[in-house]
Amino acid sequence: MSTEPEDLLAIARRAVDMARRGEEVEAYVVRTRETDVEVFGGEVESLSVAGIEGVGIRIIADHRQGYAWAGSLDPEVIAETVGEARDNAGFGEPDEWYGLATPADVLVVDPPDLDLWNDSLSSVATDEKVRIALDLDAATRAADPRVRGVESAGYGDGMLESAIANSNGVASLSRRTVASAYAVAMAGDNSETQTGYGITAGRSVEDLDFGVVTRDAVERAVRLLGAKQAKGRRIPVVFDPLVTRSVLGVLSSALNGEAALKGRSLFLGREGEQVAAPFVRIVDDPTDPRALGASTHDSEGVPTRRNGLIVDGKLRGFLQNVYTGRRTGLGTSGSAVRGGFKSTPGVGVRAMRLEPGTKSPEELLAIFPEALFVQSVSGLHSGTNPISGDFSVGAEGLMVRGGAFAEPVREVTIASTLQRMLLDVVEVGSDLTFLPGSTAGVTLLINEMTMSGA
Repeated sequence: MSTEPEDLLAIARRAVDMARRGEEVEAYVVRTRETDVEVFGGEVESLSVAGIEGVGIRIIADHRQGYAWAGSLDPEVIAETVGEARDNAGFGEPDEWYGLATPADVLVVDPPDLDLWNDSLSSVATDEKVRIALDLDAATRAADPRVRGVESAGYGDGMLESAIANSNGVASLSRRTVASAYAVAMAGDNSETQTGYGITAGRSVEDLDFGVVTRDAVERAVRLLGAKQAKGRRIPVVFDPLVTRSVLGVLSSALNGEAALKGRSLFLGREGEQVAAPFVRIVDDPTDPRALGASTHDSEGVPTRRNGLIVDGKLRGFLQNVYTGRRTGLGTSGSAVRGGFKSTPGVGVRAMRLEPGTKSPEELLAIFPEALFVQSVSGLHSGTNPISGDFSVGAEGLMVRGGAFAEPVREVTIASTLQRMLLDVVEVGSDLTFLPGSTAGVTLLINEMTMSGA
């Protein structure tokens, strides 16, 4: 795999040069190499090493948009793809807001200076990646006599190079590497089994802390042994960073300019209003190199920037791409995202987080005489609604008394609304945790939620 993506930009520009009079043409060229290893029962269950390259062509003519893609960078194939996109534009519905990024969109901010590529990842042999997964499986099994097995352990990495060019003169290059490893421990006996998850991530194998994976997986499994239903009541709730990360993922849908245009956001029409506790700050910051979703440019070639979404508890606004920015008159926020070269740009977060506070997780546990620590949730997508804000999910974790973990709890439901939860934030922990994906984790204390159980 090439370590320099300049050839991808040349390919993109050649495709753009095929534009006809009256057309706007954009080429998005991608080359990736990914490895994924999964281990079960001390043996490799699956191994995949895949290299993918492809191009997506977008053409806008007469306010109509056409898109086509190909999983090849062959010049003849790209020329055919341009023709397909042109044909598709002829059948598209007209929309006056269609358009590609322009120099005016690009010059709003300077691209961040980020080094997100670690070339050492390309020199790690596949056998070594398999060994990492097998060693994690073995270390997790041996860490505690109460661990009866490992549900799964694995290693994954990716090397991504991409280039964008369009007929308005916008061009950008991006590349990044990501590596991660995980384990899911199973603790208990024949009558009971509890699971716990541990994960580590970074830009290279050298960044990974395998001891953290084993420790977290075993600790999270073992401390749930003997879990029972708790009596239903209103109670303060502390979210584990992994849970907070998932909740932020739901909130990200409500802070999406595309969803807002469609009337599908609980924040619709609330710009400038107090929507969270006064100290709460939620940002999407792809310019932070610690975030594994960081990027110098978005998926339309626009420089990324730090976007404050909720600042001092007040709704600052929504994320926008070129289309939604033009339609709302707000301009793009550099927040175009794609699922790959097979799709047109949408709107989304890359590195969303709650800005951390100053108190440790242990200090958060001691704030209330009694609380529920939620270690994991189930039914998040079916039990939450980013339009109405309804929030009702299954939970397991531990009761907290006097600042210490007490008896474990399972088969309970915690419920509130996302609006109420934001206003009821008491403290945000200091333990900001960057993991794969577009949202970061942090320990979070909510003043009160309804716990339904026995």
